[in-house]
Amino acid sequence: MPNIDRLSVVTAMILLAYALTAFINFPTQLLNIQLPGFLFTVRINFITFISLVVTVLAAAGSDWLISDHPHYGDENRVQHWLLPAFTALVIGVPLDALRVSPSWWAVFGLGGLLLVGVFISEYIAVDQSDIRYAIARVSLSAVSLALLLVLLIAVRGAGLRLYLVLAAVIPAIGLVSAKTLHLRLGGWNIAWAIGIALVIVQITAGFFYLPLKPLQFGLVLLGITYGLISLAGNIEEKRAPQTMWIEPLIVFSIFSFIAIISK
Repeated sequence: MPNIDRLSVVTAMILLAYALTAFINFPTQLLNIQLPGFLFTVRINFITFISLVVTVLAAAGSDWLISDHPHYGDENRVQHWLLPAFTALVIGVPLDALRVSPSWWAVFGLGGLLLVGVFISEYIAVDQSDIRYAIARVSLSAVSLALLLVLLIAVRGAGLRLYLVLAAVIPAIGLVSAKTLHLRLGGWNIAWAIGIALVIVQITAGFFYLPLKPLQFGLVLLGITYGLISLAGNIEEKRAPQTMWIEPLIVFSIFSFIAIISK
């Protein structure tokens, strides 16, 4: 297990940064950039700044925790920065959408527990011979997909313009795809991650103009994303062509059914 003192310090710094947003509120600023053909507008507030800060803190904190692992050699630790940083960033999405209330503090507390779980799972995942490695791998994959769903629902519900939706979706899909395939296959498959991100971007652009609720939008895109990740994993593992499509189709069907009944 990671050093409890280091884990406490890293988690406390990130949660303290988010807690400040409950008491400090700067006026929202609009950054307008005129580009040929359209106006690029970005909304910036205090939690936007804090989200970027905690993303860096989470990556640095994960590196600090991993560096203390007794079985860690000279391998690149960047792979263990990605999901903690993504987790810290996405925690800010519902906090920005909610007013400060008991619900806000409940999300704040759950986000802290989730962040601790991600740090511990990343630490365990360093050593593949660890008896808990399989649990850590499944946990990290599940958390990454759950965070992606939260992000997709949030960008749809915020009523953002298409270019802002794509700006949020492209890196998120690429990161989740790369991380999930890395946990499954044990190596980086950047080409697959880029390919999946490009496919999802095209689908997102089409779904953007359909009358889908935020939950439906997120569930359908998550089902397609997970199906493509599963298909990529099956291809890399050289599964039989007759069976490699079964899991992706089942997953996509389940998520699509949930999206349909959630009207």
